[in-house]
Amino acid sequence: MLDKVTLNKLHELHLSGMAAALVRQQEEELEAVSFDDRFAMLVEAEWLEKKNRRIGRLISKAGFRFPASIENIEWNGKHGMAKTDILRLAEGAFIRKKQNLILSGPTGVGKTHIASALGRHACGQGIAVRYFRLPDLFLIISDVRIENRYSAFRKTIASVPLLILDDWGLRPFALEETQELLELLELRYENSSTLICGQLPPSAWHGLFPNPTLADAILDRLIHNAIRYTISGESMRKIIAERTGNL
Repeated sequence: MLDKVTLNKLHELHLSGMAAALVRQQEEELEAVSFDDRFAMLVEAEWLEKKNRRIGRLISKAGFRFPASIENIEWNGKHGMAKTDILRLAEGAFIRKKQNLILSGPTGVGKTHIASALGRHACGQGIAVRYFRLPDLFLIISDVRIENRYSAFRKTIASVPLLILDDWGLRPFALEETQELLELLELRYENSSTLICGQLPPSAWHGLFPNPTLADAILDRLIHNAIRYTISGESMRKIIAERTGNL
C-alpha cells in the first residue's frame, strides 16, 4: 500500500504530477516494471504537469480575445494565405529571428483568429505573448499612467517576445498615440516580434499618422523586416453562421 505520508510530502514539495502518477502506478500494479523505468515515468509525469501549467499561465496572461487553434482555422473561401504558410509560421522562426508579421484584409476574413492561433501555439512552445486590440491598449496606457504603473507596463509589453496588435488603423492615430507607438516600436525593433492585424494594407498606413516624420519612423521599424500577407475572401462569420444555420 502507498504510504499517505509519502504522498503528502510530494504535495508539500509541489510535486503533484509525480504524486498522481505514483497513485496510478499502484493502481495499475506495475511491480514487473523496473525501478528505473517507473521512476522515469514519475519524472515524466511531473515534467508534463509543470509544462502544461506554464502553458496555461502563458495563455491566460496573453489575453487573447477568444480561443483559437491552428487546427480550427477555417480555410474555405480564403485567399492570400495558405495552410502551409500558417504551419511554417507556427514553427516560430519569425519570432526567433525578431521579425514582424503583418496580416491585412477586410473585416471578418479571419485575421484575428489566425493571429490568436499563432499566439496560442507560441505559448505552447513556452514563448510569452501579449494580445491587445489597439484601441484598448491606448486606454490601458492612459489608466496605468494615472496609477503610476506606466514604466512597469511599458517594460512588460516592450520586452514580450510576441506582441499582437489587433484592429490596427480603425481610425487615424492621434499625435499622442503616434508618439506612444514610436517609443514602443523603437524598444521592440530587432529585439522582439510584433504581429499587426488590420483592414488597411501597409501601403495605406502613412496617412493614418498626423506627423509625416513620425509616420516614417514608425513604418521603418515595422515594415522593413516584416513578413506580409494580404488575406481576402468571404467573411468567416458569414461562413460559420451559414454552416450552423444562424442566418
